[in-house]
Amino acid sequence: MNEALTWILDVIQNVDPIVRTLLAGVGMLLETSILIGLIVPGDTIVIVASTGIQDAFQYVALVIAVLVGSLTGESIGFALGRFFGPKIRGSRLGQRIGYENWMRAENYVDRRGGIAVFISRFLPVLHSLVPLTVGMSTMRFRKFLVWTVPACLIWATAYASVGWAAAGTYRELSGQLHYAGYVFAGIIALFLLVALGVRMALTRNQRRHMELPGDGDANTREDLP
Repeated sequence: MNEALTWILDVIQNVDPIVRTLLAGVGMLLETSILIGLIVPGDTIVIVASTGIQDAFQYVALVIAVLVGSLTGESIGFALGRFFGPKIRGSRLGQRIGYENWMRAENYVDRRGGIAVFISRFLPVLHSLVPLTVGMSTMRFRKFLVWTVPACLIWATAYASVGWAAAGTYRELSGQLHYAGYVFAGIIALFLLVALGVRMALTRNQRRHMELPGDGDANTREDLP
């Protein structure tokens, strides 16, 4: 396993750092965009790219690229919602997302406001729907950014860190342990399990806010009855 993994990591590391970083940024732009984001595995792209990091400069560059890509994708989603939201929602592609998902996003933004913007970055499906839904709401773009920037930064830092840490640990141990490849896989698997647990916990905690209608103003927050 070590030989195969070393070869894979070498291939990734030999990709021009600029190209690797840009691909991760573009991947996140697509992952956070409405509709496209439901099929583009941005998290996988970032983890793969992060295994090729060779120094702190490349790490910071990747985090920035992922952050900028995420914010660009979400800003595009916001703009589309502001100007074309109802048309997109009523389109054939919008209908494929499902009425239930649209209503969950609408209720969540309506009831939780900025908190919904922050938390949705870590939730499946909603991370692509919420920016467009916010664009259709009463929330201003400036407030949207205030809440989404820290969420995107946390996400970018976490996913860039795990790949770098796993690859670095593997390279340190590969010459000493024949099962170093399993350590690499274990680090990635543990991170993904934790991420899944966080998503499930957040979804469970916020579910009622997604099921109940709000007051029609995304600038206010409402408590559960």
